[in-house]
Amino acid sequence: MTDSAKPHLSARPAFSLRAWLDAPVPATPWQARVQQSLNQWRRFRRNTSALFGLIVILLIVAVAIFAPWLATHDIYAQNLQLRLAPVSREYWLGTDELGRDIYSRLIYGARITLYITGLTALIVGPLGLLVGTLAGTVGGWTDTILMRIVDIFLAFPSLILALGFVAALGPGIENAIIAISLSAWPPIARLARAEALSIRKMDYVAAVRLQGASQMRIILRHIIPMCLPSVVVRLTLNMAGIILTASGLGFLGLGAQAPSPEWGAMLSSGRQFMMTHWTIAAIPGLSILFTSLAFNLFGDGLRDVLDLRHD
Repeated sequence: MTDSAKPHLSARPAFSLRAWLDAPVPATPWQARVQQSLNQWRRFRRNTSALFGLIVILLIVAVAIFAPWLATHDIYAQNLQLRLAPVSREYWLGTDELGRDIYSRLIYGARITLYITGLTALIVGPLGLLVGTLAGTVGGWTDTILMRIVDIFLAFPSLILALGFVAALGPGIENAIIAISLSAWPPIARLARAEALSIRKMDYVAAVRLQGASQMRIILRHIIPMCLPSVVVRLTLNMAGIILTASGLGFLGLGAQAPSPEWGAMLSSGRQFMMTHWTIAAIPGLSILFTSLAFNLFGDGLRDVLDLRHD
């Protein structure tokens, strides 16, 4: 039998990742989720300011992770002979009033700022989300009691409330985190309640309830996942406020304690040299400014992507 007479087997079409991602109708739930994530990233990428904020945040995270390799001097080593030294090849950002390298302390200060911000977000997010969804879904006396507690917290400015809690707990990073968390969770709870009030009236929630699902199962499996995008966006936007509050506590001596290289504490120690060596205070101040601005820009872009009603 010649080669021309042999039957030709139908060639199996090669898998194309691009065609799979751009398929008009997804074949599986996994493909639908991947396509949704890709479309969200494309929308986010078109927002130049949000992309800039993300890059700055990733840069700060990388600096905090690799701080031991990026720092050029011991952050606690004092050398009074080099007190208030200007910018040089050895000291890239000069030295402070105790002869410590400002650049190295700034690098390690990013760790403290991200530690306070991240841990506060991990406390505030779940607490506010659970309280808000519980109040909005259950209603009745539960809603009344929880929302009156939220109203009491919201009656005070967040910084004043944090100052009061720190004064009661004592200075320190851990107490500052607790104080900031206690003052930052009520807005999250209020937002989650508003979302839960609209979601609990949807048909699929009524169908689940008719099937005999408990109230807690409805909250955990159906209400919270729907509220999560709005809470994540609000939490991201609140990061700037958390950073400013933490820096304010450090500036007043109620947050991170000396000789910790926290940006607010560095700003406080450098304010007395503003007229002669302004860079000592300006450098940590600009770090706080750009980090807060980056989280605001990133949060705005994230809101445009995750909020389907924001089209």
